[in-house]
Amino acid sequence: MTLSSVPLATSDIQIPGARRNSTLICVPIVADSVDQMLGQIRKAKEVGGDVVEIRLDYLKNFSPRQDLQFLVKQSPLPTLVTYRPTWEGGQYDGDEGKRLDALRLAIELGADYIDVELQVAPEFINSIQGKTSGKVKIIVSSHNYQNTPSAEELGNLVARIQATGADIVKIATTALDITDCARIFQVLTHSQVPTIGIAMAERGLISRILSAKFGSYLTFGSLEAGVASAPGQPTVKDLLDLYNFRQIGPDTKVHGVIGKPIGHSKSPHLYNAAFKSVGFNGIYLPLLVDSVKNFLTTYSSPDFVGYSYTIPHKEDGLRCCDEIDPIAQAIGAISCMIRRPTDGKLMGYNVDYLGAIAAIEEGLRASNGTTNVGSPLAGKLFVVIGAGGAGKALAYGGKEKGARVVVANRTFEKAQELASKVGGEAMTLAELENFHPEDGMILANTTSVGMKPNIDNTPLSKKALSRYSLVFDAIYTPKLTRLLREAQESGAIIVYGTEMFINQAFVQFERFTGLPAPKELIREVLVRNT
Repeated sequence: MTLSSVPLATSDIQIPGARRNSTLICVPIVADSVDQMLGQIRKAKEVGGDVVEIRLDYLKNFSPRQDLQFLVKQSPLPTLVTYRPTWEGGQYDGDEGKRLDALRLAIELGADYIDVELQVAPEFINSIQGKTSGKVKIIVSSHNYQNTPSAEELGNLVARIQATGADIVKIATTALDITDCARIFQVLTHSQVPTIGIAMAERGLISRILSAKFGSYLTFGSLEAGVASAPGQPTVKDLLDLYNFRQIGPDTKVHGVIGKPIGHSKSPHLYNAAFKSVGFNGIYLPLLVDSVKNFLTTYSSPDFVGYSYTIPHKEDGLRCCDEIDPIAQAIGAISCMIRRPTDGKLMGYNVDYLGAIAAIEEGLRASNGTTNVGSPLAGKLFVVIGAGGAGKALAYGGKEKGARVVVANRTFEKAQELASKVGGEAMTLAELENFHPEDGMILANTTSVGMKPNIDNTPLSKKALSRYSLVFDAIYTPKLTRLLREAQESGAIIVYGTEMFINQAFVQFERFTGLPAPKELIREVLVRNT
């Protein structure tokens, strides 16, 4: 199952502020009292929701006529009434007859939408024939909390839901892999009736955002983080402000950062704001990918156009390229991949070393007060911790600038392999603790040791840090890692991972868009988000 049939974009530049899709943002209202619900409903309107889903199964003391009348009549937004039973993943475990009576009452009292589960839909829809106003729309829903079925099974499921007489089809599955979302996109693309398609859980996030590209009737956004009514739900604020949801259209170009884990990444904040500022018709997503090969094979449409690569997929990314930049080939890892529009070939680049080496050189020049033409790294002993994609980039970058490179890694074999390629020395992390051939060495950490949430970890003891004149950490969440804090306390110049990140962001933005990077805006956004 691939997404290779999506049409090419007609335009990459868009009119700022113009709404480019009709997908509604529905805000689930999940409180245990009617007053709290009304407060949430009003807030949903304030934050930009289009519809509210009133989850009756969350109410503690529910008086059907009184509470429904109050909520439906008082709501400033159209209402979708759901009374989800435990057998479909909800909270209600009472009498089934009373539950369906409450949904019929909601129709009578003027609700705009009613959600009823496929299992009881035929009987429920029969019971309301001829008794409803033309206003209400019946959503017949199916929720799968185990997996995402095959394309054929999903097609059969849609047909079964349509056969009930549903006005709107709703399918929610669970994404066990990011490629599962492609089958949801296929359902949306081929559906003949209004359809809501969602893959739940963290690996399903892109289905909730790209629902606007593929024509879902609505998507769900929670009022705030932590109060989602289903796993993997983004907030309304993130949909609107981070992902520019209203500006996503059928021809929007898809970009993203491929990694695992990926939740910490600030890249979506930077690129989406930058795309919007120049009117570029693109979106940039966090892509939690287990297999790079499967991801690229599945999303082979011309609209899936550009990716940043992060831990642990930089080497896998290189293996999936059709053509590789010579520097990336030498490093053995990519940090950026572009789909060439003329023939769809995947081009791999490594821009990590540009960003990191430039940041280290700036730090050295500032401390020396010099602006020499040559690199201040020339002749320096340059210790790189880690031998993965970023480690390779820094080691090659250091060698290119004339530094004497030392590679330290947990496993000696990997350190030795990289060191031999750059004419350097190899050692284990344990050996690095007592490594002190000279003062004024430069240290670069390229491992994830010390990254959120494990912010108390550090790859090297404070005692060992006193031998270095400059310490760089590729981690940028948190900005001030324990390694950098202790290096600063030991008297070293410190260079934040954000500097590497920002320098390579400028390069990648220009590769993605063909436009000059809005550098000041990118810097401002990064400061706000770190």
